[in-house]
Amino acid sequence: MRDYLRLTPSGVLFRGRRYPVQIGRGGLAQDKREGDGATPVGRLRIVGMLYRADRLPRPSDWARPIGPGDLWCDAPGHPAYNHPVRAPFGASHERLRRSDPQYDIVLVTDWNYPRAVPGRGSAIFLHQRRRLGHPTAGCIAFRRRDLIDLARQIRPGTEVLIPPLASFRGPRR
Repeated sequence: MRDYLRLTPSGVLFRGRRYPVQIGRGGLAQDKREGDGATPVGRLRIVGMLYRADRLPRPSDWARPIGPGDLWCDAPGHPAYNHPVRAPFGASHERLRRSDPQYDIVLVTDWNYPRAVPGRGSAIFLHQRRRLGHPTAGCIAFRRRDLIDLARQIRPGTEVLIPPLASFRGPRR
């Protein structure tokens, strides 16, 4: 049986364990759009792992360090939309090397990647949560220890199943 992460109303299930998570401030969306703050419904795959080598040991042999100039393009009209880019970069982007710990580990999904459709949403990652009860801009966010645990277990191609849930309660811890 193939491993997969599955979003449930009370967190993500993986190998019989439930991980509390935060989702996008826009809830779940079957018609994800850039800037809507929603987490997309669907079957995504983990296609990359990035980490801050200056803050933690390599979580897996396939993880790639995040450098000071690493960015992610979120400009729908740019040819590099929803792709990693390097600074300097003039179009709208997200900095991957952040001052906070949210992107100390980033699990990159194949949402609208690598063949990006302009405006369909960018940078749908699994990353560390900011704090309990704080939603994301569309990603799925985990407690640090849970994200490290997952990063050590998953492999490229691990699926992330996000069903069209009627409600999402989020973590209580």
